[in-house]
Amino acid sequence: MLKSLKIKEFTVFRDADLKFTDGLNVFVGANGTGKTHLLKLPYAALAMSAEEGKKRDERPTKSLVQTRIAEKLSGVFRPEDRLGRLVHRRVGRNKCEIEMGFSQPRTCLAFQFSSLAKSEVSVTKAPSEWQDKPPTFLPTRELLTIYPGFVPLYETRHLEFDETWRDTCLLLGAPALRGSRERKVSKLIQPLENMLGGNVLLDNNGRFYLKPFGASNMEISLVAEGWRKVLTLVRLISTGSLLDRGCLFWDEPEANLNPRLIREIAKAILGVCKAGVQVFVATHSLFLLREFEILLEKEFNHVRRRYFALRRSDNGVVDVFQEDEVEDLDPLLLLDEELLQSDRFVDQFMPLAEPKS
Repeated sequence: MLKSLKIKEFTVFRDADLKFTDGLNVFVGANGTGKTHLLKLPYAALAMSAEEGKKRDERPTKSLVQTRIAEKLSGVFRPEDRLGRLVHRRVGRNKCEIEMGFSQPRTCLAFQFSSLAKSEVSVTKAPSEWQDKPPTFLPTRELLTIYPGFVPLYETRHLEFDETWRDTCLLLGAPALRGSRERKVSKLIQPLENMLGGNVLLDNNGRFYLKPFGASNMEISLVAEGWRKVLTLVRLISTGSLLDRGCLFWDEPEANLNPRLIREIAKAILGVCKAGVQVFVATHSLFLLREFEILLEKEFNHVRRRYFALRRSDNGVVDVFQEDEVEDLDPLLLLDEELLQSDRFVDQFMPLAEPKS
């Protein structure tokens, strides 16, 4: 579990010290306030460690971690020509510092690199153990339609997609669980499948289909995009990627979903939290945020939550406000805009109604 993230001079952030909960962590802010960066940064570190732990028997070394974290950051963020472009921009040379604390102290990591660095990272605190489970990153766009042949193409050609797309496609292609673990995940995915009227199927040619109950398969490209996002979540749960000490990073899960689907996605996310997965969500949807609050008060009241509001100051630096209760956040800028729009709507149209005598 990721417990803390300290960052100095990284992209739009000058200095931030974030404390996370083991359940739901929500980043809220306007466009350009670094929400996605706060998802990608810890994801890159977790993914790098899990990848190395899977293919190596030996413990981490400082030199190996320095090389691999630089490669993963470059792959996930895709800076144009050098890693140093991720350092906060200002006149002269600058240096960013990153420190991540985990529930397992032996996996903690700290590193730094300068604005002139091409691919050089200096590790100041090296882990002595690798992460034992890979994280999952869901971008704003669904991935089921691009899945056929995407991974081998990504490995052999230069594509303008960041590395999270490849990583998640690898997880989508993993075999589904069987036995007792299959029964465990069925409790999570059954409500989603009932809502969709079917389940997701991966055929031998590497193509996904929606298999409606009692009907023939439907090509995934013919399924509404909002449903494809739900089916992506169903698939990842069915393969066990979102169970047992895992981490889910989801960028704007509400994108391209109608309110009914947003309600189901909110419930599924909290169900994943309840199953022991730490979840990080970036959003600017007041509807999703309110749905989380409703569900957390009722059937998911044991799931811990923490909220982070991001605000860009006049000098371009983003400040981070963090609280355990959403109503304690000040300012919650983007959501305030939605509330102000409601006030403007009432002011404009309510006076048109004649008072009754």
